[in-house]
Amino acid sequence: MVSGISPPDADVPQSGDARYRALWDEARRVKGVSLGRDAWRRLRRNIVAMAALVYLVLLALAAFFTPLMPLQSPIRQDLEHRQFLAPSREPITLGLAASSDEEPFDDRVQALWHRPGWLDRQMIRARVWLWGDRCLPSYCGTDHLGRDILARLFWGARVSLVVGLVATLVSLTIGVAYGAIAGYAGGAVDNLMMRLVDILYSIPFIFVVIFLITILNEDAIKARLEQYHISQITIFYLVIGAIYWLTMARVVRGQVISLKHEQFIEAARTIGAGRARIVFVHLVPNVLSVVIVYLTLTIPAVMLFEAFLSFLGLGVSPPNVSWGLLANDGIKVITPVRIYWWLVLFPGAALALTLFALNFLGDGLRDALDPRMKHR
Repeated sequence: MVSGISPPDADVPQSGDARYRALWDEARRVKGVSLGRDAWRRLRRNIVAMAALVYLVLLALAAFFTPLMPLQSPIRQDLEHRQFLAPSREPITLGLAASSDEEPFDDRVQALWHRPGWLDRQMIRARVWLWGDRCLPSYCGTDHLGRDILARLFWGARVSLVVGLVATLVSLTIGVAYGAIAGYAGGAVDNLMMRLVDILYSIPFIFVVIFLITILNEDAIKARLEQYHISQITIFYLVIGAIYWLTMARVVRGQVISLKHEQFIEAARTIGAGRARIVFVHLVPNVLSVVIVYLTLTIPAVMLFEAFLSFLGLGVSPPNVSWGLLANDGIKVITPVRIYWWLVLFPGAALALTLFALNFLGDGLRDALDPRMKHR
């Protein structure tokens, strides 16, 4: 140890040359900034990305707490009085008061909401306690069955966001593991694994999805899945996620190849770390910045694919609702004689704004996590 320099845990050097004291004071004033903190600081300077982040957070909170909101029933139909109503501020009630008081509360809930889970039922109870029979008017109009579009938009946001997140996480898990193993193994293993990816790339996955969903809709298979409490929509999430991992695998493989000969990997080998530990403890965390950026770009692609399948009638099936299904319902009733513009405008705007926000956030994260753009 150099004479005159105190141990690191001392407040100031106890003795020594004034030059060392000045260097010590200067070193104490310099504070390092972690990569995450530096990325967050740069992201906050990106106004568009921060606006997109705020929008997505508010949308996620609104989707989660939808049962608490004073919305109308998303499945209640009124063909006689409320079919194709334009957006209006006409007051309306929920309809619980019209039910028999002797009827159990859960039965009345089932008539106004489609098979809510335990948490949703508790929030609906709180909603009834807070708001009673009061509802927001049909600010977004009604559809061909007299159902409120505003309520269906909020409930559809839950499905569209969940399918985007779940399917993307499935593709993330498969793609990162597959690409990291291929990139680190190299040689014949890498060639074999990536040729399999090339083969899968050549398959038109829209036909694969149609084939799988058609099989899963068969009555015997559907009954077997219900025995294991696996719903059709859960399988739908997994199927979409299972086809979006190919590009993720290629991206991760390229990053791993560029990192596997770095000094910190050689140091891990020197101290006896196994291959699995090197891949998943040392390499994968170092490619997370690229993975996070690609994640924000995969979610809108998955949501758009779900909307496309629902538009074709192959995705979310009624009485469940998603933004793609709402847009499909609007397209069906557009005729040269009459255009019910609100049936297409509001679902399309909700989907478009969310996709734009995800893409803007992805661009902002890419710039914030790229060290080469630190001073730009």
